[in-house]
Amino acid sequence: MSTISEAIRRFASAGDQSETGRVRASWRGTVLAESARTIVVEGNHYFPPEDVRFEHLQSSDWHTVCSWKGTASYHDVVVGGERNRSAAWYYPDPSSRAQKIRDHIAFWHGVEVRRVQDEPAPQEHAA
Repeated sequence: MSTISEAIRRFASAGDQSETGRVRASWRGTVLAESARTIVVEGNHYFPPEDVRFEHLQSSDWHTVCSWKGTASYHDVVVGGERNRSAAWYYPDPSSRAQKIRDHIAFWHGVEVRRVQDEPAPQEHAA
């Protein structure tokens, strides 16, 4: 099991990109984000904001605190009138050790995050 200090050391020594390839986040068949420039921290892909489809995110008043990254803010994911509460998070003002992920978005709560090769993005559902 890794300790927090090991996680910080791995993160600090990592580059600004994940392994080669694109990563896609989707929920209910709708692409929320897709990027070849995610940053992986503690097994989570953090997507650069310019690669996120913010039309599917709505601000949440939920916040959590990580001992080394700082305070996370959350978004609800909204697709076709369905809401996945607090399923996306980001660090708007991270600690000095987590500056690489400032404003990058990560997902959970049933959002599928996976590597994609040359496959096309799924068709969008009508809102």
